[in-house]
Parts: sequence; C-alpha cells; structure tokens
Amino acid sequence: MSRFLIIYSTTDGHTRTICSQIASSIGAHGHEVDLRPLKDNGDIDLTPYDKIILGASIRYGKHQPEVFSFIERNLALLEQKESAFFTVNIVARKPHKNQPDTNPYMQKFLQQTEWKPDHLEVFAGRLDYPSISWRDRQIIRLIMWMTKGPTAKDTVIEYTDWERVRAFAERLAQNPTDH
Repeated sequence: MSRFLIIYSTTDGHTRTICSQIASSIGAHGHEVDLRPLKDNGDIDLTPYDKIILGASIRYGKHQPEVFSFIERNLALLEQKESAFFTVNIVARKPHKNQPDTNPYMQKFLQQTEWKPDHLEVFAGRLDYPSISWRDRQIIRLIMWMTKGPTAKDTVIEYTDWERVRAFAERLAQNPTDH
C-alpha cells in the first residue's frame, strides 16, 4: 500500500471538505493518508510519501500565493513522485468549463508553474453568500451577475459533484504511474 499526502489551500473551507472526502476514499483502499493544510505548513517534508495530492481553491480568479511558493520550494520532489493537482472554483459549475482542459483557472495554473502533475482535476465549489464577509459577498455577487449566476444574498448552492470527487480518488488509489 502507498502513503499519500493530501495538502490543501482553502479560502472558505470547501476545498478542505473535498480533500477529506478524497482522503476517506483513498483510505478505504488500505492506503495511509495524511491530510494537511498548506497554510502554516509550507515546509512539509514530502520525502516519506509515495503520492502527493494538492488541492487549491480560487478566489477572485487566483490561487493563493502559498500554492505557488509550495510548488517552487518542492518542485524537484513533486516531479519525482506520483502527484495530482485539483482546483476548486465556481466557474466549474458550467459544463463547458468543468474539465482540466476547458477550465480557465486550471489552464492559467498550468501556465504559471513548471510542475506537471500526473493527474489533474477540476471541481465546482460551493456558493455560500451568508457565510462570507460583506465585501466578498458584494464582489462575488457582481461576478455572478456578470456571468449570469445566482445573486440573491441568501443563496447557498453546493455545485460539487461528489461522485466525481470519489471517482478521482478511486483513480488515484488504484492507478499508479511509473516514477
């Protein structure tokens, strides 16, 4: 069995929830799984792990700077091990933007980094206006209005396709690559 590290960068906590589901699915296959937030853990030792998964959310069209700092510091090890990256964003709620090759944030990420993960995935996030700050709510409502999304300030919508999350985890648990 393999030892997995799942690291995440989250803005409102939903990426952590997705990572927890991935960890449970992989763990059910008998693998050892460590789940760690990237924030305040930027110097995680990757050497004991066979497979590394990084999940990162989008806010205002960008991944957090900590994601790129982590990749830059650990690029050599990330390239030596089986690795996966997924992004979580509301744009992925649209069928024509929910695949790694069609999601603009995934494409932008791949252009911004030298890291070439073995596995890529995109998951739609969760829209929860009541739980975010007034400022963020106003900005996100404006973006949603421009993209013809929901704008009512009491809107809470779970866009995440949990079956797709489980399928991604299953592929990672069962599909080794040659490294």
